[in-house]
Order: sequence, then C-alpha cells, then structure tokens
Amino acid sequence: MAVSVGIDKLVKAFGAFVALKEVSVEVLPGELFFLLGPSGCGKTTLLRCVAGFHRPDAGRILIGGRDVTDLPPYKRDAGMMFQSYALWPHMTLAENVAFGLEMRKVPRPEIRRRVREALELVHLADRAKARPNQLSGGQQQRVALARALVIKPQCLLLDEPLSNLDAKLRLEMRMEIRRICKQAGLTALYVTHDQKEALSVADRLAVMRDGVVEQIGMPEEVYRAPSNRFVAGFIGEGNFVEGLVDGTGLGGVSVATTYGPLKAARAPAGLAAGDRVTLCLRPESVRFEPPAPGTPNVLRGRFLESVYLGEVAQHVIGLSPAGGGGGAAFKAFELNPLAGRDRAGEPAEVWVAPEQVIVTKD
Repeated sequence: MAVSVGIDKLVKAFGAFVALKEVSVEVLPGELFFLLGPSGCGKTTLLRCVAGFHRPDAGRILIGGRDVTDLPPYKRDAGMMFQSYALWPHMTLAENVAFGLEMRKVPRPEIRRRVREALELVHLADRAKARPNQLSGGQQQRVALARALVIKPQCLLLDEPLSNLDAKLRLEMRMEIRRICKQAGLTALYVTHDQKEALSVADRLAVMRDGVVEQIGMPEEVYRAPSNRFVAGFIGEGNFVEGLVDGTGLGGVSVATTYGPLKAARAPAGLAAGDRVTLCLRPESVRFEPPAPGTPNVLRGRFLESVYLGEVAQHVIGLSPAGGGGGAAFKAFELNPLAGRDRAGEPAEVWVAPEQVIVTKD
C-alpha cells in the first residue's frame, strides 16, 4: 500500500538528551494519523522534524515517496498549522489565505479561485474581507486551516491546534477538522496530548513515551487491546490489578490476584502458568446489577465516595482482599444513576465481564 508520509528510524538528540530513539511511522494517503503522549514524549519534536524545523541526527523522512530529510521546510510540500494560528492582523482573511500562494508565484486568477475554494471549505467565504481580530477563536482556527490547505500539500501537519480554544469550542472543532481534512482528501499528521481528541478524530494513532513509539493502531484497538500498562493507563482510565497466571486455554486466561481469581476472555500470546501480568479493568466496564450465581470476576468492598454527574455517577470503592485486610481504591462509573444518590458507606458488590478484562505483560 502506498505511503504518504514515511518516518524511518528517526533519531534526534538535543545535547545529551535523546528526544527520538529510532522512531518509525507510516502514514497512509488520506489518513488522519495522531501522535499522542504525555509532555516530553517526543511527539512535537517528531512533527517538527517532518516539517523541516529540526534536522534529525539519523534516519529518513519521506513525503509522497520523496526523501525530504535534507530539504528546507518550503521545499517539503507540507502545510503546517501552529497552536498560535500566526495570522497576519493587518491582512484580510483572503489575504492571509493567499499568502502562501503568492510566495509560490501562483498566477493571480488561480490564487483567487483557490482562496475562494479554501474559505468555502471552512465555511468562511462570506467573511473573506474581515480581519482576524473580528473573528472568534474557532473562526481564526479555520482561517489558519484554510491557509495551510490552500497550497494543496502532500500532508498537513497540526501541532495541538485546539489547545487555545475553550472546552466547548474544542468539542465542536474536533469533528470540523476531520470533516475538512476528509472533504479535501488531505493526509494529516496531528499532535495532541488529549486522549478524547485522538480517539474521536483519528483514523490511526501512535502512543509515544520517552522518544519511543509504544503502540500504533486504530483508536478502538489501542483502547481495547493496549500493548502494555503504560498505554492502558494513558488511553482512558483503568484500575490495575497485578497477579500470576494460573490457567490458560480456549476460554481465555485465569489470573490469581489479591481479590481472588479473575478471568479474561483474551490475553497476549505466549502466556504460561506462573507468568506475572497486570490486569486493567476500565471503570465504565463495571457492572452494578446483582451477579448471577457463578458469575466470574465479582469484587466486593464498600463505597468510599460517590460523585453524581447527571448521565454518570463516579464511584470509588474500597475493595476487600480475598484474605481480609485493607484493599485498594477502585474506580467505577455507573451510567444513568439514580439522581443524587450518595452510596458512600454502603457495601459494594460489582463485577466485570471477562470480555472487558485487559491483560498486559508489564
């Protein structure tokens, strides 16, 4: 399959600090590919290497099959959208969008046509003569996006483009960016630390840690089958329970834990009895209805606190170990809860279906 952006064993160091450690990523044509991870993981460094603002110490960067590793930014056929938008305040929206085409000496009639098309794509054609200070934050973001895509780049590079917007606008613009990129047929490499943003917009994503790619996959794959404990904890919330494998088979795997045996329907290949594993139980997978006799993965304890949020109640349960004594705090989300019911102090008996138990090796 053709690759739009190829990153091959990229290394980048700043003095003694190695920001990227032989990172390899392939982005397919028309794909929205997200780089996700905590601050300092290397995702922005990787994006800036692709853009040409950082020169890698080793490895290659290909855009549209062409090796651009040693080319300056303006020769890479990539459009960049920054956090700050960087719009010229003295120019109209049309003039801002046209700037890149003018620098490329595109004929005037074609500039007008492409600027009009770009502004129509972001639903701002009727504001072409306005200036940036007359626009909302979301509208300024759309102008910056139009300016990046009007040059028809091989790929669009976005560095946390929603970070300067308020929470409501961020939600609105997530799908707007996806719509615009898909409608324009753009390949996009998008940096964020926001898990919800990545899960809701990306076609595929890469989770990074300390300059290394931990896992690449579709959002649902990374969420439901994380490759290790770090990925499981970074993508969404989880309760982590350590244990030893005491049985494997077609029905999944059984793990001996402090809270009794816990069963998982799926597990990584190669597990054997006695292996140490970590189970991840997502708070939203916890079931509150009374378990039927023989139901696996029943956990008992006492509600420590409850927070009612309307559509969901967030509970913290103090689990009771199988052998007695103090247990760990366990998060559980109850959908469509009884209004205002504070369950703190009540005994708790909850369970998790084996299909919802995630097994990781570390």
